[in-house]
Amino acid sequence: MKFTWQKRSVEPETLKKFLHGHGISHRMYKDIRVNGRLLVNEQPTHLPVQIVTGDRVTVILPPEGQDPNVAISQQPIQVVYEDANWLVVDKPAGLTVVPGPANRDDSLVNRVKGYLSKAGAVDLVPHVITRLDRFTSGLVLIAKHRLANSLANELLAQKQLRKRYLAIVSGTGLPDHGRIQKSIAKDPDGFGQLISPEGRSADTEYWVKQRLSQMTLVEVALHTGRTHQIRVHFASIGHPLVGDQLYNGPMDLGINRQALHAVMLAFDDPFSNQPLAFKSPLSVDITALLN
Repeated sequence: MKFTWQKRSVEPETLKKFLHGHGISHRMYKDIRVNGRLLVNEQPTHLPVQIVTGDRVTVILPPEGQDPNVAISQQPIQVVYEDANWLVVDKPAGLTVVPGPANRDDSLVNRVKGYLSKAGAVDLVPHVITRLDRFTSGLVLIAKHRLANSLANELLAQKQLRKRYLAIVSGTGLPDHGRIQKSIAKDPDGFGQLISPEGRSADTEYWVKQRLSQMTLVEVALHTGRTHQIRVHFASIGHPLVGDQLYNGPMDLGINRQALHAVMLAFDDPFSNQPLAFKSPLSVDITALLN
């Protein structure tokens, strides 16, 4: 894969520093020097050089070959958006995102690998940027190559990748808008997480969208990204998600998985400098609860 950038700032800088500013990590830089190609003003370069205003730098990334330990699944995926760098998929509830002990052959990663292989891609390592729990449905962003992965992680670090969720929580009486700021740690005696002053800080903001007799529909924005954050936080204020057995949510209201859906994903594409935004309609089982 080939990328070209032009030096626009006045101050000279090393080639390595210039590339770092465009998402090329130290490790990636070393791999490019050995297995790829670097061009300055269309000329190959192998020595440390200074980049000055107007110079054009071209990087040809080596293909990212497949991991033979990750199986290819031919099961379909629901593609919301795709270009040379990104793949946005609408994940169904019940599908794990990455291979694990319970499912090594048919996770979302296995399916995306099969999709890319069928399309003839040379980069066959799907980089999952926005993970979801197995029983959470909705949008997942996948980087199709190493540079996209590097740039996406920078977006996450700078909190420039915006996500929204819709959740149905048990009970009523929530204020129209609220914020839950409680630290979260791994439960040493179980499979989940718990509120603990010794845990990592966590910050969840929500807005009530619909009030029902026994439930409340909320829109949620995460200001941190802790494991099970939405589920743990709402359980901690006495409103566990409907269908969330792990955190004692009610299981008799018409859904047998946590009523949580990743409904919106948006970011400014670092390749095109254009805004990208995607929405996913609520899944059938969550919609049925609201009706």
